[in-house]
Amino acid sequence: MKQDEEKHLVIELSNISKDYISDEIVTHVLHNVSLQVWKGEFIAIIGPSGSGKSTLLNIIGLLDVATGGTYQLSSQNVTNLTEDELARVRNKEIGFVFQQFNLLKRMTVLDNVILPSIYSGISSTLRVKNAKELLIRLGLEEQMHKKPNQLSGGQQQRVAIARALMNSPSLILADEPTGNLDSKSGEEVMKILKELNAQGNTIIMITHEKDIADQAQRVIYIKDGKVQNP
Repeated sequence: MKQDEEKHLVIELSNISKDYISDEIVTHVLHNVSLQVWKGEFIAIIGPSGSGKSTLLNIIGLLDVATGGTYQLSSQNVTNLTEDELARVRNKEIGFVFQQFNLLKRMTVLDNVILPSIYSGISSTLRVKNAKELLIRLGLEEQMHKKPNQLSGGQQQRVAIARALMNSPSLILADEPTGNLDSKSGEEVMKILKELNAQGNTIIMITHEKDIADQAQRVIYIKDGKVQNP
């Protein structure tokens, strides 16, 4: 982190809990999780399956809402926003990179990258220009008019990263970004994430692989829905 960024909080979670109710059975997934993330940090959240790390990431990404506690994102209290308000903040502030890539198979690589910016208010010409620049930056100049199934796993994940960057988000969330990749492709993806972080992007990544987590600046361990003290 740069010196002037240290005082800028991107995320502040206070006593976040999450319960799921099914057939009157309550499952407690997160228990009073508090977390601060500073601008420019690269954080890994690690824990076993069922630990609550994906639920926590979904709450941070505004894909799910907490049962209790408060959440400040870029100094805005997002705890009680409506679905439409959450969608607007999510589209503007957050870029997602998923383990399964989540690319639309019938669309070209270029169109997949453009997708998040369709409702951003910028012209179609500028959207295409920005998407092409991102794909070139990530070494995908020759792939932009292909369909996702014509690309390797590592290339598809790079497309997903380009898509995540399309709206210049303040926060990138990566959910097991190397989980479906071979070792070499995984190393390439981690190299890209570290380069983006060096350029000022705040990144939160979840993983179950210790060697991947150790490449982040800070590692948070979660078990049984609770953040463990280091």
